[in-house]
Amino acid sequence: MPYIYIRGLRQVDHTVFCVADGQKTYWDPLTNRPVPYSSGQQVKRSILDGIVEALGEDRSPVTFNFTLTKKEGSEKKDLNQKEPWSTCDPMYTDQLIGGWMHAESEKAPIKRRSPLSISALRPLHPTLSSLAQEDITFDRSDLPEKHKVRVVDDKGKEISQEELFQYLRDEDRNLPMRHWIPKENVGARASGLFIYDVAIDLRTLFSVSLNNFEPEVGIETISNLKNQGWAESPDGIRLICPKTRRDRIIPALAHSLIHWRVTSNQSRTYSPQTTLSIAISGDASLLAAAIRADLTEESEYKRANPILDSSVTDVNLYVALPAKGYVADVAATDDALNRAETDLTERLKQFDYDS
Repeated sequence: MPYIYIRGLRQVDHTVFCVADGQKTYWDPLTNRPVPYSSGQQVKRSILDGIVEALGEDRSPVTFNFTLTKKEGSEKKDLNQKEPWSTCDPMYTDQLIGGWMHAESEKAPIKRRSPLSISALRPLHPTLSSLAQEDITFDRSDLPEKHKVRVVDDKGKEISQEELFQYLRDEDRNLPMRHWIPKENVGARASGLFIYDVAIDLRTLFSVSLNNFEPEVGIETISNLKNQGWAESPDGIRLICPKTRRDRIIPALAHSLIHWRVTSNQSRTYSPQTTLSIAISGDASLLAAAIRADLTEESEYKRANPILDSSVTDVNLYVALPAKGYVADVAATDDALNRAETDLTERLKQFDYDS
């Protein structure tokens, strides 16, 4: 089969998958409430970071584009950000695995779809996740001699320490060195059992198209790749990555797909996000049966129980020991994730990429 499908189950503790406005959520129509998630783009970024980290490589450089234009009716100028450019060079591993897009005005775009299709990290079932909000404080009152208190009057002028102390005595007040941050400004924290799915297209994993109608790479890049040992496929429509490089990348890819951690700057409030289980199959429809949630006999949508089902045909299910704290009567082992990594590595190696 030219595809490999993976589903991972993770346990998340009181964390934030963060953007500018706080925890990302979507509306669940079953329970009629918002549920937290981490976008597929954030998961993909984290996986790619894991791959290049394991290989000891750097991510590919990016060109950030701006235009400097004069404001209408003014001598001042404005900086306007435009679409950034990727290198579009599969010699960079994150480009080879992650794909690229280069759009330039008055030129045909160069793009390559990633061989990895990656879902959002979302709740296994809406009732198995939660959002919590809390007030927090920024507190430095333990060492007042090391910090400064600044008070200004209604004109913005800073008043002296003597005036400030006199005011505090007259009004019988204190001035603590702590800042109260209400929960409305903090954002919600996510907890619960979360899943992510990955589909790997083995046909394009280690190759680039030579289609001139919708080019994936430029002529100069094609020449450079051939000089680096990339060879045309027998049908002449693709360039194939050399086996020596494939053999280096495959273990790093398998490791990162299972052990990735959130690395982008759009995350805060640390949670280890422990991996409880991994399911691997050549059939995408079977994964949902191996790692799923079943409703209880209580009122509709009130509660669901997580299920790890090792009896599903054509699915290899690996269950780590921490899963026993969330799923009753499940068989788990301390080497489950290592065995999942080995299974995935072997599947990636068995495909005939040169045909």
